[in-house]
Amino acid sequence: MYNLNDTIVAVSSPTSGQRVIVRISGADTIKKINQIFRPLIDVKRGTRDEGGVSLVTGSVVIDKELKIDARLYLFLAPHSYTGDDVAEIHIYANLSVTKSLLESLLSKGLRMAGPGEFTARAYLAGKIDLAQAEAVNEIITSSNKFQLAAAERLLSGRLAETTEKIRSQLMDCISLIEAGLDFSGEDIEFITQQEAVERLDEIKSELERLLSGSISYESVVDLPAVGIAGASGAGKSRLLNKLAGYERSIVSAQRKTTRDVLTSLLTLRHCECVLFDCAGLIAAPDNILDVLSQQAAVESLQNSSVVVFCVDASKKNWSEDVTIRELIEPKTLIPVATKCDLLSEEMSANRVTELNKLFNVEFLPTSAETGVGLEQLRDTIDKKLIEQALGVGSEGQVAERGLRLSSAECPSAVALTARHRQAVTEAIENISESISELKAGNEEVTAMMLRAAYQAISGIEQQHVDEEILERIFSRFCIGK
Repeated sequence: MYNLNDTIVAVSSPTSGQRVIVRISGADTIKKINQIFRPLIDVKRGTRDEGGVSLVTGSVVIDKELKIDARLYLFLAPHSYTGDDVAEIHIYANLSVTKSLLESLLSKGLRMAGPGEFTARAYLAGKIDLAQAEAVNEIITSSNKFQLAAAERLLSGRLAETTEKIRSQLMDCISLIEAGLDFSGEDIEFITQQEAVERLDEIKSELERLLSGSISYESVVDLPAVGIAGASGAGKSRLLNKLAGYERSIVSAQRKTTRDVLTSLLTLRHCECVLFDCAGLIAAPDNILDVLSQQAAVESLQNSSVVVFCVDASKKNWSEDVTIRELIEPKTLIPVATKCDLLSEEMSANRVTELNKLFNVEFLPTSAETGVGLEQLRDTIDKKLIEQALGVGSEGQVAERGLRLSSAECPSAVALTARHRQAVTEAIENISESISELKAGNEEVTAMMLRAAYQAISGIEQQHVDEEILERIFSRFCIGK
């Protein structure tokens, strides 16, 4: 996978920043630094403050004609991130100077770090577990507050704490069952069948709770899409502009103004999403242009996470809207009564009541003109997206966990990637089989299935993981991390 004997180098700062951070790690770090940095670094191993961070202000010699001011941060082994000596050169320089510095270091025998190699070395040195290593990449690539909070929980090691407890419980059961097999000829009972079944049922329940109460990373990796749907002239474009905060879509009294799918980034309280407005849906399109527009609109809406379904509350007849509602099957629907500002307060309330009865759902009264209901709409979209990310499946669960959903930190939820979920699911299946075998009196098969469950859970964060899996995990990292 990686040659750990090499001393590696890479730029570890964003390309958009003015300050450039060049990171070096490996056995020859100090030796290589002294070839380009002044003053020379004299490291005395075994000193009391060896484990601390050393900061040296000086200069970096790029070539014979170029020398620039720099700060050098030293993290000495074994107290560094990677377990080897680590040095970070901080300079203010352009791309050309940075490139020259890297070329100079590479010419002195350093190797360019591979994707995620610094974090891989931290994992291989036992500084972090595998789940924490994955969390580093999730933090770097997070695109919203919710994903970042989930990644931070992974980095804190909470998943490792949970799985360590479960592994310990499994090993206790395995030990007692195997001890009974070893002393089967003796009149000794280490654990009764009933006690073993009860313990395994509890472990299985803990794993199931871990799955049901976890955040799925794959549901928050990409920004979710939120579509605005409804009949032509329902006020969708004006609603998009109001939510987005600028004139993204053309607003006109003429029907069928919007033909293409128009998108805008919407920042909510806990996450971001892509908000889009498409052509107004038509009960019976009568020309090829309307047919194509409708196909694009329906396809976009079917693939979206949430659909805001708009119905003009000021209309006298909603038969077209009823037909249009049947055209889409969204994952989550938020019914919205638009243009309530065109009605008196009493009339608006009556119309919303009529809409609720007609569609058998609760409509949110709104006005893009006055702003009524828009803040509540934003909060509702935010909540629905978080519910989807958490995998909350029922209204009871939502009510039970309402306070958590309103917090960006969601402190009690554990974050699981697809790899973690697969491992937990595999463990649950093995424990279920072991319980069946135990009840049938097959203790040897039971012990074998429990060891398989133990191995599955151990694969989440222990060192003994197939090299192909490690390569797949760290290949997703950017270089320099």
